[in-house]
Order: sequence, then structure tokens, then C-alpha cells
Amino acid sequence: MAVIDRKKLILEAAAKSFSLYGYKATTMDQVAKLANVGKGTIYTFFKTKEELFDDIINSLIADIRFEVESTLDESATILDNVNNVLARIHEFRESHQLTIKLIQEERDMGTQTVVEAMQRVEQSIIQYMMAIIQKAIDKGEIKACDPEVTAFVMLKMYFSLVVDWQRNHPPLKKEEIAKLFELYLLKGLLA
Repeated sequence: MAVIDRKKLILEAAAKSFSLYGYKATTMDQVAKLANVGKGTIYTFFKTKEELFDDIINSLIADIRFEVESTLDESATILDNVNNVLARIHEFRESHQLTIKLIQEERDMGTQTVVEAMQRVEQSIIQYMMAIIQKAIDKGEIKACDPEVTAFVMLKMYFSLVVDWQRNHPPLKKEEIAKLFELYLLKGLLA
């Protein structure tokens, strides 16, 4: 078996283990068993569980970047692009078993490595959003603003409307969220 194939098997097994058991409960023995390789083979590619996890998170960030890039429409308005990108990221998070497990572990256990990994994921999303915002500023579509702060506010507002709101209310439809974004962020509340 080629070196690349073994590394790929290990990464796939690790992603599966982290998805099933979370970071804290995953062991290198489990990963070795799932990959059908000796534990020593894992250590030829990754010195620690943290290094292996870091590689998985880098892959997750790359997957999110692909989702963002495939959703962006250069001819769309900033409102449409932001709503479409954030909706796609939310769908990805909700359907991707690894992110579901990591969000759960971060919330329930506060595992420091997972908290830091999820911050990296969030920061990468903010970076993608900053690019959208900067293009809108450059095109004169929105006023000059701090793209990083604006991306942060948009991301937090979106996930609050999608996740937090539905804890005590019926879920908002995508169109309702778009209207709220337009009202609060683009038009403002002033009459």
C-alpha cells in the first residue's frame, strides 16, 4: 500500500472517529483500528492526536471554503451573497457529522482543543465574509466600514436568528432572515 493511501486511510478513520466520539474520547488506538493500520503507522505521519486533529480541521476549513466559493455569485447583491453563503454554511454545519459533534463537544464539555479549532473555523468563515464585504464596499454597494467587524456581526446575527431564535420560537424562513438582514444591517431602523 502506498504511503499516500495509508495517510488517507488514517485521515478518513480519524475524521470518522472524531465524528462519532468527539475529540476527547477519540484515541489513536481507535483510529488505528478503523484505518486497519498499526498505531505506529499513525505516528509516522502524525506525532500527536492534536496534530492529526489539526489536519482534519484544515480539511474541514477547505470544505467550507469550497462551499462558500461555489455559492458566491459575482452578479448578486451583497445581501443575496451574504444570505446565500451563510445559509450554505449553516446547511453544511447541520449536515456534516464532524461539525455537529464538535459543536456539541464545545458546548457541553468545553474541550480546549475543540474550542480553539472551532474558533479557527469561525475565523475562516469571517475571512470569507470579509472578502464579500470588501467587494461590496469597492463597488459602492455599501458604505465604508470595518469588514472584519461587519463580517463578525453578520455571522453572529445569522446564527442567532437560525439557532438561538428557534429554541423558543418557530424557525424563521430563509426569506425572513434575508429581510431582517436588510432591515437591521443595510437599511437601518430609522424611519
